[in-house]
Amino acid sequence: MELGIGIGWRPEIAAEVEALSGIDWVEAVAENLCADHLPDSLVRLRERGVTVVPHGVALGLGGADRPDPDRLAGLAARAELLGAPLVTEHIAFVRAGGPLTASPRLEAGHLLPVPRTWDALDVLCENVRIAQDSLPVPLALENIAALITWPGEELTEGQFLAELVERTGVRLLIDVANLHTNHVNLGQDPAKALDELPVEAIAYVHVAGGVEKNGVWHDTHAHPVSEPVLEVLAELRSRVDPPGVLLERDDAFPPGAELAGELDAIRATLRKAAPSADAGPDRAASRKAVPSADRGPLSSPAPAPASDGSAGTGARTTAPAPVPAGTRDRTAVAQTALLSALVAGTPAPEGFDHRRLRVQSRALAAKRADVVAKVAPELPEILGDGYRAAFLAYAGSRPMSGGYRRDALDFAEHMLIAGGPADPVARRRLTYWWQDRSGARPPRRATRLVRAARAVLVGK
Repeated sequence: MELGIGIGWRPEIAAEVEALSGIDWVEAVAENLCADHLPDSLVRLRERGVTVVPHGVALGLGGADRPDPDRLAGLAARAELLGAPLVTEHIAFVRAGGPLTASPRLEAGHLLPVPRTWDALDVLCENVRIAQDSLPVPLALENIAALITWPGEELTEGQFLAELVERTGVRLLIDVANLHTNHVNLGQDPAKALDELPVEAIAYVHVAGGVEKNGVWHDTHAHPVSEPVLEVLAELRSRVDPPGVLLERDDAFPPGAELAGELDAIRATLRKAAPSADAGPDRAASRKAVPSADRGPLSSPAPAPASDGSAGTGARTTAPAPVPAGTRDRTAVAQTALLSALVAGTPAPEGFDHRRLRVQSRALAAKRADVVAKVAPELPEILGDGYRAAFLAYAGSRPMSGGYRRDALDFAEHMLIAGGPADPVARRRLTYWWQDRSGARPPRRATRLVRAARAVLVGK
């Protein structure tokens, strides 16, 4: 399906997106949409014939666990509500721990890279097949940006994606900003990745901005698209004409005129990089396959294409052999050790760059603070300038085990139990805020806290 030029729809820029000219489609974060009701802005866009694609961020298909059925059902419901032609997710893990490791569940609150190994590929492919069978439309998966790389990797990024497509028939969402990020941070050549991956499987392309600090590229989605990212887009366009290209912006939203200017730059890049009619054979034909001697045991063949040439919804005539339990166990142990080092301060697993782990750990804590401030804006209002320092101190020793709203409640409870904040008015406000949101039957410790707080307030 041809999508054209699009932009990421966000509530903060809904009016600007509606006013932009030449927009063929938009992408909305699936988890930010209700499963049975659309924002008025998306309703109006759909009435104008603008395609809306749901973009998931929480499945964690690269994780050791099989995909959560409730999360899959929610993504399917949003695809049906939007009448979407496909849904997208990420090649990443977002949580670890739990039954496979007999340890507490840990949430990253972020997309973390999976190791490019045959074990991890086996797990990912089975998870992708489960997702495909649960979704009403085709699935496309996005390559992610990374600050860290796993030791002992057996495949390049392009080879890993090629194997994934070959085994599952899944489509690809290629983020050229992420390819640039991995070039700066990990020394990976975007051109080589593009040469190796199956460009014919691309469903669409992401373009986004970032910023470099102290030699590390941060994929912020809060800065203008840089020239190096546009150069990677040009590299991709020289190989294939992607069905769709989308501008992402998630924070520090500029005026609509600046968004329009970035879209114009994307269009100009695509025009200039398009190969001429006499440019010779398609460069994709030179893509390097993984040498057969280096391949692990392959699963059953990818699903046959649908009659329209698409990958279909993932239906297969024969079920592949399940991933051996030991493979998932090994993946679970490795991912839990890494995530625990990042969010719980446990020792770094062997082979990782300790400096990069510290950078990633600080980035995860900062993101938690930022997102909690968005989902619970009363907290920075109540705590004032002390909010960020207090939250980072809390996050340093208390990993996130649920979503961000649960994290906000846990942070407020932690503050109150510790006797903060020092200002009595702020403490009263924080107590009332926590009590109003903690539910009719809070945990026992929380009940004691409420009673103690009330006693303090009555005594004032």
